[in-house]
Amino acid sequence: MREPCTERLFGDVQPPRKIAVFRALQLGDMLCAVPALRALRAAAPLSHITLIGLPWATSFVKRFSDYVDDLLVFPGFPAFPEQPAHLNAIPHFLSEAQRQRYDLALQMHGNGSLSNPLTVLFASERSAGFYVPGQYCPDPRTFIPWEDNEHEVLRNLRLLEYLGAPRQGDYLEFPLTDADYRALQRCEVNLPPPGTYVCIHPGARLPSRRWLPQRFAEVADRLAMAGMKIVLTGTQDEADVVRAVREAMRMPVLDLGGRTELGALAALIAQASLVVTNDTGISHIAAAAATPSVIVSCGSDPVRWAPLDNERHQVISADVACRPCMHHVCPTAHECADEVGAEVVATMAATVIRNWRYRTIPGREE
Repeated sequence: MREPCTERLFGDVQPPRKIAVFRALQLGDMLCAVPALRALRAAAPLSHITLIGLPWATSFVKRFSDYVDDLLVFPGFPAFPEQPAHLNAIPHFLSEAQRQRYDLALQMHGNGSLSNPLTVLFASERSAGFYVPGQYCPDPRTFIPWEDNEHEVLRNLRLLEYLGAPRQGDYLEFPLTDADYRALQRCEVNLPPPGTYVCIHPGARLPSRRWLPQRFAEVADRLAMAGMKIVLTGTQDEADVVRAVREAMRMPVLDLGGRTELGALAALIAQASLVVTNDTGISHIAAAAATPSVIVSCGSDPVRWAPLDNERHQVISADVACRPCMHHVCPTAHECADEVGAEVVATMAATVIRNWRYRTIPGREE
């Protein structure tokens, strides 16, 4: 591990008053940053912390208001893959970032190849983050080398610890409110009782990350025949893949695809016996809710993204040479999905349900 920062920004010094955290990523990536945000808030309890993130993160900031004060929307930037760059909005965005006069900008958006030159344009007094050795490093005193084979949660905590902010646990969070449970009740009045159902989530933002719908259906049928109720989940954008699973199933199923907002979906997951999902944001919600899960990892890097609790959460993946993959659609035969059979996933799902059948499940507000 690298020696502690010689110019500590937290700990036995006055912390920066205004802090920007640049992490303009999707749900799962953001949840993996929550332990670092928790450490940051503990080290800087009176500081104003701004997340520089994607437009959807308005709801993230609201839910995690204990750790983050507000959001500056990132309009995208050339070569950044998370969203199309809104070029006309970039000058105003940079002007607003500079107007804030941040004391510290934390670059937590990838390895720094693209994000470090952009972070410098925020014109903060100090900046810190990751860099790739041999590439641009804004400040060798406060930037640390990016390591490829490192878990995302532990990576972000490593940065905060280097800067002097001790970790406050490595667990994920997704705070649920009474409003989330009420929203769940509104979307479906005939929900199975807590602990009696399995959530099957066949979607993922990238098609290359999706396991085969027919195999999700086979797993769901096996679990249904064993006595579990089956609930299908997915966003409105994933309607086609959810429908494909439903139509391939032979057993009864409750289809909530496209019907649950994020908070209601998280409440549903919190009360499930098990979640069977791709490696996507839902897998991290299950980890945050301590709901057991079986995750089929297609294309992604399990070393970086698998839940840290590898007893409660089981990751199944095929050993393929092209992993990790950033293709939107697989350019070959989708071997990472095709080589994972339904039998192994169904067997693992039954084992996880059996091993965790006595866990405490939150009750549902009537």
